Amino acid sequence: MRVLIFLLIGFAATASAAKNLEIFFIDTEGGQSTLVVSPSGEALLIDAGYAGYGGRDANRIAEVAKLAHVKKIKVFFLTHYHQDHGGGVKNLLEVLPVEAFWDHGAPADDAKSIASDYVKVRGNAPHTVYKPGDKVPIKELDVTVVAAANQHIDTPGEVNPFCAGLKPKNDESGENPQSGGLVVAFGKFRFGDLGDNLWNEELAMLCPQNHIGRVDLLLTPHHGTHVSPVADYAMSPRVVIMNNGPTKGGKPEAYQMWRGMQGLEDLWQLHFAMGGGKEGNSPDPFIANIDERCEGKYLRVTAHEDGSFTVYNSRNKYSKTYAPK
Repeated sequence: MRVLIFLLIGFAATASAAKNLEIFFIDTEGGQSTLVVSPSGEALLIDAGYAGYGGRDANRIAEVAKLAHVKKIKVFFLTHYHQDHGGGVKNLLEVLPVEAFWDHGAPADDAKSIASDYVKVRGNAPHTVYKPGDKVPIKELDVTVVAAANQHIDTPGEVNPFCAGLKPKNDESGENPQSGGLVVAFGKFRFGDLGDNLWNEELAMLCPQNHIGRVDLLLTPHHGTHVSPVADYAMSPRVVIMNNGPTKGGKPEAYQMWRGMQGLEDLWQLHFAMGGGKEGNSPDPFIANIDERCEGKYLRVTAHEDGSFTVYNSRNKYSKTYAPK
């Protein structure tokens, strides 16, 4: 009997100790910051939003980190040096310590000033220039870099039927195509963030083979400010999250492109896109911030090793669970 009791107590303790992956999509008003927290509590922060505004974006990151019981960032992953992604690093370091910095290396001409500021505030902290295929060291997670500085992961994949008729464009330059991208895997669950990569970079990762593979959750490339090639459909996300602001990103044509993907279950948004109207926005429960002047509400994803996950809206407390497939 005692043995049975001890076994039951041990099982209950193990069950209560079971933890999951949490991902917080933080409202930086059309900028970008995503906090990824492993089951053991190690934290990966992707981008830091804007500088200034009284430290608004850094304070929002710190508030979410506190909710997640995160006291330090193990790895800060900077996708690229534009102000809406890398401008807020100085403010971030005023509210949260960072152990190590990862970035794509030398900036393009349109981002040299912000890159210079970033290097100064980074100081002598451990620093890695990442490349496709690199693994970001976060316990219990498999975090793979899939894009960096115009280079792309070349892992063999399935032939992508959505590539037919798609061609590269001639007008892409500057810092956006240098953007880093990564895929976070936890058991069967996969989350993709391609940064601000544009049309040509997405084609390079997805055509003629899909080198990224399928994901369950996808953050829209470049805030939904451009229409991605339909080659992105091969990633087959069940849920797309748009990191738009009230007037930045969330373009109606980008929204319609994602909504037209067969198999997509839901599109969640950080903001109601003011220029989209009813037809260019998701229903109210799926939008974290409705008003142009908002409280900076976040979206949280809790993911499990079996591939199931739940999305929670901090504004209205609405949540939806997506069962394993």
